[in-house]
Amino acid sequence: MAVESIDIPLGSPMPHFRLADPFGTVTDSANFKEKKGVLVAFLCNHCPYAQAIWPRFIRLGAYAQDHGIAVVAINPNINPEYPDDAPEEMVKRIKDWKIPFPYLVDESQNVARAFQAQCTPDIYLFDHTHRLVYHGRIDDNWKDETKVTRHELKEAIDALLNGTQFPPVQYPSMGCSIKWRST
Repeated sequence: MAVESIDIPLGSPMPHFRLADPFGTVTDSANFKEKKGVLVAFLCNHCPYAQAIWPRFIRLGAYAQDHGIAVVAINPNINPEYPDDAPEEMVKRIKDWKIPFPYLVDESQNVARAFQAQCTPDIYLFDHTHRLVYHGRIDDNWKDETKVTRHELKEAIDALLNGTQFPPVQYPSMGCSIKWRST
């Protein structure tokens, strides 16, 4: 069943995180202080919504990185009931898709909870002070890239880089619910 991201007030601070990728390389958000912004996406391997936008997110992530924005994807679905999202499978995706930014393992799901992430994908863009400036979908057609007419995340990245107005209406992301483990 598809769910939508929730409304989080713009200007909210980015939660601190320190996570490793499946190779053991640690990424600490405290190291992003010199960046123009931070783009964070909660994604996974198995969800059809995430699968559909991964190629677009990889391209946008590379674009953002080229312009001084830190980019990370975080997998909150480390759950034995979803083996396609296991770290070993993430390694395959990183190599096959040539993901140019960290794809991190949120095994405890604490980072997803801190961000109030609801679905995969759930996308956040923070400015250089680590305040939320965009929380929404990648574009207006998750399913078919050839039918996209509005590139909302790209518009938000460009607004951040150019110091211009952010999209006044930010539509929620939609995707598979995060596969929360019972605690």
